[in-house]
Amino acid sequence: MEYERALYPEIEPYETGMLDVGEGHSLYWERCGTPGAKPAVFLHGGPGGGMSPAHRRQWNPELYDVLLFDQRGCGKSTPFAEIENNDTWRIVEDIERLRKMCGHEKWQVFGGSWGATLALAYAESYPERTSEIVLRGVFLARAQEKSWLYEYGASEIMAEQWDQFTGLIPEGERGDLVRAYHKRLTSDDEATRLAAAREWSLWEGSVATLLPNEDLMSDFEDPAKAVPFARICARFFLEDFFLEENQLLRGIDKIRDIPGIIVQGRHDICTPPAAAWAVKKAWPECDLRIVHDAGHSAGEPGIIDGLVRATDELAGKT
Repeated sequence: MEYERALYPEIEPYETGMLDVGEGHSLYWERCGTPGAKPAVFLHGGPGGGMSPAHRRQWNPELYDVLLFDQRGCGKSTPFAEIENNDTWRIVEDIERLRKMCGHEKWQVFGGSWGATLALAYAESYPERTSEIVLRGVFLARAQEKSWLYEYGASEIMAEQWDQFTGLIPEGERGDLVRAYHKRLTSDDEATRLAAAREWSLWEGSVATLLPNEDLMSDFEDPAKAVPFARICARFFLEDFFLEENQLLRGIDKIRDIPGIIVQGRHDICTPPAAAWAVKKAWPECDLRIVHDAGHSAGEPGIIDGLVRATDELAGKT
């Protein structure tokens, strides 16, 4: 299928910096677009991922003033790959600190995958500070979604990749793969940590795209990306993402009057469409847009088309 919308051309930040959020953490942030234009904040995936130059290009730079940041322990934020004092609600408060730093009364909250989880958590905590919500690849951190990815579900589709992922763990520990990986990712032995980070990240990468993506998989072999991604992601999975079961769905009433658009790949193996549909049923006012020839990744043509259309359509809202 041919899609009309593509990412905007290369965009450089007009301002960058570090924000000390306490507890030993400092966040790298950057702003791009037009100062004083419509405010937006980008929430990257993971947990433990980071932002990239392509993420800046999802908004018209003439119409938006976008803040992007690396979450605790991610990317250029410090300390590197830190899992202490790093949880969902601390990150929600970090987002609010960044809003205040920018001086915005409210802003558009945009997140994909784990970023969609954060977007809902932030918007439900600060609905009066949220002008619109754009979600991609919805993940609600419910038991069924965690089980799908690390127990039974995705393993039936990506069978050979699942065997590689589980192969690192002795058979006697495979009943709780998240715990087994977390133990290795926090080991005192560097080789053990690196091996576990590589396999965890490659498994996540294998379920991210509709078709195999060698560039993405190569990225996940880079320790600078694999280590924070795997360490932080495993800790959040182990702690149930610091959320109660169905907490985000129960909070939908708080955001019901906020315009929302969901872009969801039909063949998303990482975060299957059931979660996006659950949000739509709880929040009928939002606009759910299924991309029938896409998986999970924000880099797939149909997902790009859907996200850029969403930000373009919302550009005139205040």
